[in-house]
Amino acid sequence: DLRLPTAVAGSAVGVALGISGLLFQRLLGNPLASPDFVGVSSGASLFAVSAIVLLDASSTVISGSALLGALLSASLIYVLAWRDGISGYRFILIGIGISQLMLSLVGYIVAHASIYEAREAMTWLVGTVGQAGSGELRTLLVALTILLPLVLVLERPLRALELGDDTARALGARVELNRFGLIAVAIVLIGFAVAVAGPIMFVALVAGPIAQRLVGRGAGGIAAAGCVGAIITLGADLVAHQLLPTDLPTGVITGLVGAPYLIWLLVTVNKEGRGG
Repeated sequence: DLRLPTAVAGSAVGVALGISGLLFQRLLGNPLASPDFVGVSSGASLFAVSAIVLLDASSTVISGSALLGALLSASLIYVLAWRDGISGYRFILIGIGISQLMLSLVGYIVAHASIYEAREAMTWLVGTVGQAGSGELRTLLVALTILLPLVLVLERPLRALELGDDTARALGARVELNRFGLIAVAIVLIGFAVAVAGPIMFVALVAGPIAQRLVGRGAGGIAAAGCVGAIITLGADLVAHQLLPTDLPTGVITGLVGAPYLIWLLVTVNKEGRGG
C-alpha cells in the first residue's frame, strides 16, 4: 500500500523518460537534445501550473493539463522548426526559445498566486514520484504497453536515420514519416511521464548516454535506456525519502546528480567541436 505504488510509478516514469530522451538525442544527433531543454517539459509545466493556480484543479485535471501542454508545445516547436524537413540544431534552438518563454509564463503565474497555491505549484514543478493518483499511473502503464512495442519496431528505421537522410532514403526508409513517428512517440512518453510525476529533470538527459556506454548503439539500446531511466528514478526516490533526514522531492536528487553531468557534457562537446 505504501511502497509498491511508488516503486511502480518510479519504474514507469523512469522507463518513459529514458526512452524519450534517447529518441530525442539520436534523432537530432545531439547529446544535449533532451525533452528537459527543448520545451516539451516546460510546456507541460505551464499548463499544469495554470490548472493549479487558475482552476484549483484536481490531480487528474492537473495531469491531463500537463499532457496537453507537452503535446501542444512540441507541436509548436515542430511547426516552427520545419523547413523542408527537420534540422537537429534548428529544432533544439527553437525548443530552447520556447522553453524559456514557457518558464517565464510559469514564473509570472506563480508570482501572482496565493502562498498555498504557489507552494503546491512549486512542489509539482520540482517533480516527485508518487504524487499522482492511481488513475494517472494506470494511464501511463497502458501507454507504455502500447508504445514500447512500437518503439522497438521503429528502432531499425531510427538506425537508418542516424546515417543521414540521403543514405536512409537509399536504404528505402520513409525519412520524414519515420522521423515524425519517432518524435511523436517520444513526446507522448514524456507527456505521460510528466503528467504522473512532474518534470523530473536530467533523467532523460543521462539515461541514454549511460545505456549506450553499457550496451553500445546497436539493437537493445532503447530498452537499456528505459531500464537505466527506471534505475535512476527509483534510486533518486529512495535517497530522497529513505536516506536523508528530511523528505525531499525526487527531482531535487536528480538535479544534484544531473547538473554536474550537464556541465561536463557542455565542456566535452565544446572541446570536440560538436556544439554547433
